[in-house]
Amino acid sequence: MYAENELLFPAQVIPQLRQARGEEWQDLVDQVTQLPEDHPESLGFALMMVRLNGCLSCETDSYRAMRGCLSCARQVLHRHKGNDTSLIQRHQRAVEEVSDYLEEMALPQVASRLSSARAA
Repeated sequence: MYAENELLFPAQVIPQLRQARGEEWQDLVDQVTQLPEDHPESLGFALMMVRLNGCLSCETDSYRAMRGCLSCARQVLHRHKGNDTSLIQRHQRAVEEVSDYLEEMALPQVASRLSSARAA
């Protein structure tokens, strides 16, 4: 009866969003898909999608939740009024926020990834 849902935007949905937008978006999805789920760019992508989709206000018995995370994300991306560049900029800001948070928390397991993510 209910679709398979996560509490927040699931990383396994990212590759399936590739065709939702234009070429810049597809390049971003391709880039993020190749990274581990705990990489700052992957986490930044998830944070961006949580904000775009309104995942924090999604209830398990809501229409959005019943349709599933993939359907919700596709719909939000199709309805997004900005261009792909605006989405790329949102992603970059989210990556910066994630990186800043991880640095602030001084999590040793991601310290090496942060320096390589910022160098790229």
